[in-house]
Amino acid sequence: MGMTHYMELLAVNQPWNLIIFMGIPIVLAETLAITELYILFTRKFDGIVHTINRWSGIAVGIYFVGIIIYIVTQAIIPITAKGEWRTIIDVIAVYTYIIGGLPLIWIALQELGFVDKNKDREGKLKVHATCVAIFLIFGHIAMIFGMMDPAILGHAGMHGMEGMKH
Repeated sequence: MGMTHYMELLAVNQPWNLIIFMGIPIVLAETLAITELYILFTRKFDGIVHTINRWSGIAVGIYFVGIIIYIVTQAIIPITAKGEWRTIIDVIAVYTYIIGGLPLIWIALQELGFVDKNKDREGKLKVHATCVAIFLIFGHIAMIFGMMDPAILGHAGMHGMEGMKH
């Protein structure tokens, strides 16, 4: 079975790439999502849950800046330049992973006071919750397409770890 560049990135350099590109960002994002639900239901804008929500939002947003820079420079640009995309499945997997990080960066910017300055608590909460939802949608699309075999759409390349910079 062949694999997308997304899955290949997670599979090489075990366990480090899996931790760096899936474990850490997902734990932070899921912490953000769970605490977001608590805040949406309780409207408690103080206390430990709100603090965890704020700091996980800042951390995951900043973390994704690094991930996006790495993936663009070490994967997207070289793979595109060499014409090594493994069908549209591969493109969708990689790009939706990147797109999924953008709303998390927005949350960090909001928490750090760089955006949404004129919004009240409810307005900021709506943006926060919307950003979490967008991340979840794109993150799951990335995972689904990332696990698909590009051969489904005719990729006939080697079945293994070719192409990805390690």
